[in-house]
Amino acid sequence: MAPRPGDSPHLSIIIPAYNEAERILPYLTSITTYLRRRDHSCEVLVVDDGSRDQTASLVEKVGTENPAVQLLRLPRNRGKGCAVRAGMQQARGRLRLMADADGATPIVELERLEAALREGADLAIGSRLLASRDPRYTVKARWHRSELGNLFNWMVQRLGIRGIADTQCGFKLFTQAAAEDLFSVACIDGYGFDLELLYVAQRRGYRIAEVPINWADQPGSKVWVLKDGLSMLSEMLMVRRNYAQGLYGQQGSS
Repeated sequence: MAPRPGDSPHLSIIIPAYNEAERILPYLTSITTYLRRRDHSCEVLVVDDGSRDQTASLVEKVGTENPAVQLLRLPRNRGKGCAVRAGMQQARGRLRLMADADGATPIVELERLEAALREGADLAIGSRLLASRDPRYTVKARWHRSELGNLFNWMVQRLGIRGIADTQCGFKLFTQAAAEDLFSVACIDGYGFDLELLYVAQRRGYRIAEVPINWADQPGSKVWVLKDGLSMLSEMLMVRRNYAQGLYGQQGSS
């Protein structure tokens, strides 16, 4: 249910969207249906990252029927990191979830992340890799994406994000305090923003829970695994340099 004006909702869901007119409505429908079954107040912030299709108008239509759904429109395409950051900075929820517009992660998986926060984590991140090792979960991914993803995560761990098997799953839940802190210093606009958040979070001592989730690859992905993977590794090097220079609010080494 939507929060009353002036009240802080229990949960904010931030969905970055760029030219998602073909995919976003089914996921928004599943989210609003799911939220109606919950007792807590919620808001859904769809951040339109300069789309050139009908994404914004479709979201606005959903919002007229369900006031919990709101549109935040960026004037031009800046990148997923910028869109998520803008949504997190506008969100008011005591818990703040980022979720991809394609609906690859069923919204009910939120409950697994919430359980991790109740157990003391500051942020909980969905993990496809952990799920793929557990027969209780279903992960449907194209083989080349899985293999290249494994290589990417191996390289990321050697660049400083240790102990996390899947950094790039777009389903992450933050406490309000962790979200406000991390997104106040984040500056990466591209897909490497996940790496920035986790790198800084680990060095600030945040408790990070990696949680296996059900996940299914969706057609129409905008991520080019090899090209974007190389860009993210380049952004990871930028994050290390930024941290060493104290640009995240504290001086440190990589």
